[in-house]
Amino acid sequence: MKKLLLFVSLLFLTQISLGQENPRPKVGLVLSGGGAKGLAHIGVLKVIDSLGIKVDYVAGTSMGAIVGGLYASGYNAEQLDSIFSNVDVDALLQDFTPRGSKSFYEKRNDEIYALTLPFNKFKLGLPSGLSKGLYNFNLISSLTQHVSHVRDFDKLPIPFLCIATDAETGEKIVLDSGTLAQNMIASGALPTLYSPVEINGRVLIDGGVVDNYPIEELKARGIDIIIGVDVQDGLKTREELKGVTSVLAQINNFSMIEKMEGKQKATNIYIKPDIKGYTVVAFDKGEEIIGKGKEKALEFVRELAPFGNSSAKNDNKIVVQDSIYIKDIVFNKLENYTRAYIIGKLKFKRNTKISIGQLQKGILNLNATQNFSAINYSFEKMQDGDKLILQLKENENNTFLKFGLHYDDLFKSGILLNYTKKRLIAKNDVASLDVILGDNIRYNFDYYIDNGFYWSFGFNSKLTTFNRNITSNIADDAIFNTTASAINVDFFDLSNQAYLQTIFAQKFSLGGGLEFKFLRLESETLENTDPVFESSNYLSVFGFMKYDSFDKKYFPRTGWNFNSEIRSYIYSSDYKNNFERFSVAKADFSFAQPVFKNMTFKLQTEGGFAVGERSVSYFDFILGGYGFQQVNNIKPFLGYDFLSLAGDSYVKLLLTADYEIFKKHHLNFSANFANVGNKIFDTLDTWLVEPNYSGYSFGYGMETVIGPVEIKHSWSPETKDHHTWFSVGFWF
Repeated sequence: MKKLLLFVSLLFLTQISLGQENPRPKVGLVLSGGGAKGLAHIGVLKVIDSLGIKVDYVAGTSMGAIVGGLYASGYNAEQLDSIFSNVDVDALLQDFTPRGSKSFYEKRNDEIYALTLPFNKFKLGLPSGLSKGLYNFNLISSLTQHVSHVRDFDKLPIPFLCIATDAETGEKIVLDSGTLAQNMIASGALPTLYSPVEINGRVLIDGGVVDNYPIEELKARGIDIIIGVDVQDGLKTREELKGVTSVLAQINNFSMIEKMEGKQKATNIYIKPDIKGYTVVAFDKGEEIIGKGKEKALEFVRELAPFGNSSAKNDNKIVVQDSIYIKDIVFNKLENYTRAYIIGKLKFKRNTKISIGQLQKGILNLNATQNFSAINYSFEKMQDGDKLILQLKENENNTFLKFGLHYDDLFKSGILLNYTKKRLIAKNDVASLDVILGDNIRYNFDYYIDNGFYWSFGFNSKLTTFNRNITSNIADDAIFNTTASAINVDFFDLSNQAYLQTIFAQKFSLGGGLEFKFLRLESETLENTDPVFESSNYLSVFGFMKYDSFDKKYFPRTGWNFNSEIRSYIYSSDYKNNFERFSVAKADFSFAQPVFKNMTFKLQTEGGFAVGERSVSYFDFILGGYGFQQVNNIKPFLGYDFLSLAGDSYVKLLLTADYEIFKKHHLNFSANFANVGNKIFDTLDTWLVEPNYSGYSFGYGMETVIGPVEIKHSWSPETKDHHTWFSVGFWF
């Protein structure tokens, strides 16, 4: 019996000894930074997954942190390929905010200025980065929603760490806890391209500055076998140093190349894809780069295979969460913005189930205000939902100088200078003054207090002037009451508005207010008669409803727009002694729809009419021309010169087919039809008939940083006249 017990004991100890001598080695994966070149990591991961290699730890820097973090959260390589194949490259590199996330006020501001610069203590500044990286953060946050409650990265499906750099001290920061998405974005915050990310009081930038290949961190965590993927460049020659990104990469590579010799020797399986010739921003070449990574990894199948299990291929798939129940919303204390303002911009409240898309749009709404230099968010698990925790950093710059320029055939040339100041008097407010210098002096002053879902208050003061030759088409109309074949008219309009508005059904802008206007029209053309046609003050009350979902104001691809207004003129100083109270109602509806690739169809229909025994003819609808900022009821109409058709009522239809021949270059054909006259809506046979006026145009347009540059040639079958119009820059 003793011999039997001794034999069993020896056998048991032998098995323990053998188990200790041959445990499965821990496999670590280190992924270097390299911008778009880091997409090659996905190709390598495809081979690793196909061999059934179980990775025990992932360490990455910059793009290596983004790919590695997603892989560590549970995605397989095929899913990563699909994710990055569908990324909007332009949005990835810019601080892209969809137009639909902006209020009407913000849309206007973003669509008339070509350049915006911070202005502090009479000194111009520059932004800390071209992009805050919010599009990237929203994307990564949605992709990691399934692990949004994990704070210790050792508890992810695969333990993970990434590297960032303290921008103040130059210290290497190892990020292995906190909010996964925020840490990944901090590791990839390439200086000058993306703004720094603040975490735990530290201002962090791209980890590649100090450690672009964090192999030592894996060694320190007891990893036995390290598979390394290096997508860093060698030093470039002077001929290859083209552009700011290549220079920045060169500077960053000086220290890293010196360190890589030792790091390479410490790597058990060192994979360096052949991606020479690709830049750090070549995300549009993603498919090729991924292919290069896979191609190189296949050369190491013999070395990789011993650590794999062909029957355990990684085909697990993460299902991206599509909704979330927001139990509560909290954010840090803000000095200048109220809770109502923040919730109003988010457009959802606590105790609400929302889609991930709604969450992202709400965050983009906040970003569109440009009131926050940093926006981060995370989630905390509650009993029956999630607490949304916002970290908002108020923009220290509250004063800006903005610039723009424009030319059209009505207002002629104009240079726009803007001074914008936020937090001028109250919380949530913004004041903006446009001064337009050129052939016609103009200004526009706006003051607005934005209270989100609650009633907001605004004040606007605007001066509009222009000089125009008016042909006999309307010279003999009641507007100017003259039989001259043509006259030269000076137009002067000074308007002041005070209004209230709110959000209706979370989509429409609904409001109303008062306007006090001074209008003066005169001409030195006429002899032996009073040169002043009009010089009166007018007081009116108005109401409006607006909606705008166009993806772009100029050359929209999709969406629709609705504007309606009713205005009642209740007082006039009455220069001509013939004023009677009257009202004007008008509405404009348009939509854009892609027909097929690069071709968009746009339909616009509009109309208006006056109510009252007698209206003031200077507020009639006046049609003609193209390319100008509308004022009062002066409307564009193709085929006719500026200010050619007039009446107290009108109906118009515009059809446009726009073809984007190549990126941001457009060819278009338009046709418009109208009936214009006095009281045309009194009977159906005066407006719901064949149109009396029509016009057609061919045009070319180009989207530029200063706005659209367009040329249109138009003609009308009624007059046989041809007109060619140029417009340059955003309309203002």
